[in-house]
Amino acid sequence: MKRAVVTGIGAVSPIGNSFYESWQAAKAGLSGIGPITRFDTSEIRWEVAGEIKGFDAGAFLSQKEINRLDPFVHYAVAAANMAAEDAGLISSNSSLITRHSSLNSGGVIIGSSRGGISTLERSIVNSHKSIVEQKNTSRFTPHALRISAYLMTSTTISMASSCVAQKLGIHGYCLGISNACASGANAIGEAYRLVRSGYKGPVLCGGAEAPLCRICVEGYGVSGALSKVKDSSASRPFDRTRNGFVLSEGACILVVENYESAIKRGAKIYGEIIGYGNTTDAFHQTIPVPNGEANAMKLAIEDAGLNPEDLDYVNAHATSTPLGDKTETEAIKMVFGEKSGGIPVSSLKSMTGHMLAASGALEAALTLMSMKEGVITPTINLKEHDPECDLDHVKQTREAKLDVALSNSFGFGGVNAVLVFRNPSFTSPY
Repeated sequence: MKRAVVTGIGAVSPIGNSFYESWQAAKAGLSGIGPITRFDTSEIRWEVAGEIKGFDAGAFLSQKEINRLDPFVHYAVAAANMAAEDAGLISSNSSLITRHSSLNSGGVIIGSSRGGISTLERSIVNSHKSIVEQKNTSRFTPHALRISAYLMTSTTISMASSCVAQKLGIHGYCLGISNACASGANAIGEAYRLVRSGYKGPVLCGGAEAPLCRICVEGYGVSGALSKVKDSSASRPFDRTRNGFVLSEGACILVVENYESAIKRGAKIYGEIIGYGNTTDAFHQTIPVPNGEANAMKLAIEDAGLNPEDLDYVNAHATSTPLGDKTETEAIKMVFGEKSGGIPVSSLKSMTGHMLAASGALEAALTLMSMKEGVITPTINLKEHDPECDLDHVKQTREAKLDVALSNSFGFGGVNAVLVFRNPSFTSPY
């Protein structure tokens, strides 16, 4: 079995338009949640989201490509380019871009829960307006509907992976994954398995989402999943007053490759992926159960060849829903037993909101940085501890020596993905 290491990370998120910016903001405990500006919220009850701010897709795509692709693909391409450059697989010198030869046989695995839903919504709205206008003038013809010829291609889940492969010249393994909110973590886990089994090329993997449209906000809202709080404190994982998550957007892509290749080309190493657990509750569409989540954690730890007492930190899924956070707490207790009260736990979603598939990838990336720098990012907005979530919650940025850490991602349908990482100090040549 080959060893799978992470050599590059790129991201666009509500707390930064690069992974470095996102990491610095997370360490500082800064919130990226604010009023929704993408559409009029005056007629609905949910008014805040985690929007990306000041993002320039033109730095990565032509205007024609921007017009023809959904924003979730824009974010994926941007994050992938930054990750490839961070890994030393591409470099820019004036207008000349050079590529490492390993990209030719590389792979791409990107997850998304909602894909191009904002483009689909816009197309439906425009088509409805067109029909109304034409009927009012008695000139209705179905051929005049405002539907783009690129609607189907631009909104499919796999288009993120396909476009990343196209832009970076990757001709190997290519896969789009849709496994609800676990999709990004699943993509990293599948890349890990691919590299561990001997796949030659580097694999770019992670998650991308652009769900900030009215149908998504209302859809999650009427299901009871969203917070009705109207300020930046709306996302408050593990807090007694939590009442739902905050919907957000973004992308995070990691470069995963085998250790020998990384060392040979002098790449920096963020850390090693050593375990992956993928399970399903097989119980309910929206109600999670601790057994399924605990099983995924146990499988990931066993895959790493470790015991629960070897873990130093848990980056929790923790979306800020009453049932979700409680269930995850129970699952952590089932896995760690007596140690559960002493292992540090934190939730990035307190700052970013829930980026769906992109959250699992960004949380994995921040877990790697926490180990590399010895710093645990805080769970903000945690003011009143829920007695049913009695763990060691990190509320202020905390220094800690972390050798092995775990990152949880769970999703609707009872899908669970868990990743285990090891500190880069044992492998990094730097």
